[in-house]
Amino acid sequence: MKRSDTVSRENTDEHALAYGGGEDVTSEPADASGGTTGSNRLEKIRRSMLLTIVPLVAAMVVGGLLLQILGRDPIAFYGTMIHRAIISPSGFQETLIRMAPLLLIAAGLIVAFSAGIWNLGGDGQFMLGAALVGGLAAAASDMMPRGLMLVLMLLMAAIIGAIWTIIPALMKAYYGINEIITTLMMSFVGVNLAALLVKVVFLDKRPGMQTPRTRVLDVSDRLPTLFGTRVHVGVVIGIVSVLAVHFMMTRTSLGLRLKVLGANVKAARHSGLQVSRVIIVTFLLSGMFMGLAGGVEVLGVQGFVRADWNPAFGLVTVPLVFLARMNGWVTIAFVFLLSVLSIGGELATREASLPNHFGLLIVALVLLFMTIAEYFEARRLRGDRTVWATMAERFLLKRGVAGE
Repeated sequence: MKRSDTVSRENTDEHALAYGGGEDVTSEPADASGGTTGSNRLEKIRRSMLLTIVPLVAAMVVGGLLLQILGRDPIAFYGTMIHRAIISPSGFQETLIRMAPLLLIAAGLIVAFSAGIWNLGGDGQFMLGAALVGGLAAAASDMMPRGLMLVLMLLMAAIIGAIWTIIPALMKAYYGINEIITTLMMSFVGVNLAALLVKVVFLDKRPGMQTPRTRVLDVSDRLPTLFGTRVHVGVVIGIVSVLAVHFMMTRTSLGLRLKVLGANVKAARHSGLQVSRVIIVTFLLSGMFMGLAGGVEVLGVQGFVRADWNPAFGLVTVPLVFLARMNGWVTIAFVFLLSVLSIGGELATREASLPNHFGLLIVALVLLFMTIAEYFEARRLRGDRTVWATMAERFLLKRGVAGE
């Protein structure tokens, strides 16, 4: 094996262990048959469940206390949320539909974050893909078959999303300019450019239009639905995209290169990687999924784009991907949880006569407590003493000093 290959594999293994993205790399002891012990695997699953369930319960408790302060019934609020998002057939369909754009955005973020690149311009890339599809889909449906139109629109959305990352990619690759700043700036420009396109280029000028918007795409021309439900095929596209990215990152040479880059840029150069080229490819792949998410949302749900519409899915998905440690399977589960809280929270807040933002507060609490749990877990894995143990020791020490 070449030295460059050895360096690449070693750095990638470190990065995989740090972020949980390398299922092919394991440190579990082997049993007599050469496999890994089941006890360690069960312990890992148990701790992963605790890291999800405990923060969720803590967030619900804090949210319940806030509801009590506001004079609302927490049990009724959470009951409505669960019934709306999971138990109700129509509500469960809405939950699955909400997952489609979030999954595609998550796929793009996994690619970027695994390579150590902060593509925070997802909202701009999403909105440009949505605006382009919203403005052209209805006209294209008059000129070509439905299947060809859908494929062409999704392809265009992915391309415009990728194009919008070129400037940050070049500035990062060749000048070392921080991509956080450039992607956020490009996102701001992209969102406003999308609104301008709707108002000027793609505006539906038919009489009676109160709000600037694009022409509405007929329901019969939108993405196919599954099994007679409202759930469209975009959900399948999202799930397949996340799993494809997961496979790419854990089983292909491209994923290996991206992980080496994310682990250590100097090691990546030392191993012979063309760092600038890998950075550009990473940006393009990430932006492609972001733009595709916008196209799927328009073709599957909205059917048109208003000038003032911006769901801001990009930044909401960022903490989910980090908490999932860039693992595709875990990301799907977290996206489902976010969709449940989002869809269920919308109806629950309305029935409780609360501001719409209260549902987002519940989501924020869940993410906050998950982050805290991940912090404690990271300390445990490093062998550090927990904060709680340190606080308890200080408390007892003070009590002892006070007693003296």
